[in-house]
Amino acid sequence: MARLKRTSTILDAAKKRLSGLKGITPKANLGPALTDTIYQAKIDGVSALLDAYNQKIAELDQMQNDLQAAEAELNDLNRRILSAGEAQYGPDSSEYEMLGGTRKSERKKSTKKSGGSGSGGTSGSGGTSGSGDSGTGSGGAGGSATS
Repeated sequence: MARLKRTSTILDAAKKRLSGLKGITPKANLGPALTDTIYQAKIDGVSALLDAYNQKIAELDQMQNDLQAAEAELNDLNRRILSAGEAQYGPDSSEYEMLGGTRKSERKKSTKKSGGSGSGGTSGSGGTSGSGDSGTGSGGAGGSATS
């Protein structure tokens, strides 16, 4: 995202004031340090600084774009190096680990969640909440009705 360029309300006000000062006839005498020439020079100086500042911001934006593109290329190379190491040495090798991968034997084993307990009961329509012990199914409680 590009940075916002800076504007100056003070500079805008000074330009308007200078325009009004130049429109006064006969020429206004506000003292030796307050001439329209000195005022114009100061306005030009601030305007030049503002332009230079905004130019630097544009350069920074370009540098940021270049850096992001270079990082994207490096990230792709990181991925390719790791994949090539995995293909060359195997997913459980020390070499793969040295390249920054996690060995297959050291990965955390995923645990399966049991389907009957913990979820359900309160969002149903009526009935009792729980894990479904209604006497049906294999090995459930109360399943031996034929004795």
